[in-house]
Amino acid sequence: ADPDPRPTPPRGFDAVAEAVLGDEPAAPAGSPLADPMERINEAVRAGRIDTAARLADETLEQAAQALGAEHPEVLRLRELTAYIAYLAGEPLRAFRLSLDLAVVCRRAGDTEAAYGNVRSAATAWRGVRDPLLGLELGHDLIALWTELASEGGPAADEEEELDSARARMDRLTTRARDLR
Repeated sequence: ADPDPRPTPPRGFDAVAEAVLGDEPAAPAGSPLADPMERINEAVRAGRIDTAARLADETLEQAAQALGAEHPEVLRLRELTAYIAYLAGEPLRAFRLSLDLAVVCRRAGDTEAAYGNVRSAATAWRGVRDPLLGLELGHDLIALWTELASEGGPAADEEEELDSARARMDRLTTRARDLR
């Protein structure tokens, strides 16, 4: 056992939720996204998820055009948009946004952010009730997750999470077979 275990940092939607509920500004001071992201966070905190989703979508489109789709603040806004989609009961959209973000972060060499977004995608994936769709999405998720784990870093440190996703794939396979 590790004599000095370090606490696992919040990842995925947990980290996004902490940021929304925390006292830190939503975006750096002077950022063009500071005010819109604060309004989005206020809507989430107040439980106005439809309003938050609309604001997030509008802000994301404008920010991506102004700053570029892979600008760090735009990436944070995309994480927030995925989280809001999850809260709004749109697990498929949340999954796709999160998995796309994981790919972008991995390509940029940010394994921590890539893994955090894989964890968000996994959370959203568990909300997909259709076993056939769950299998399709699960293959993409597990392929990326396995690649991240093979590269070391946080994904390799939490192998049990990947094992849990694989076990869900087994259950989905059984459910899909029973549908036929």
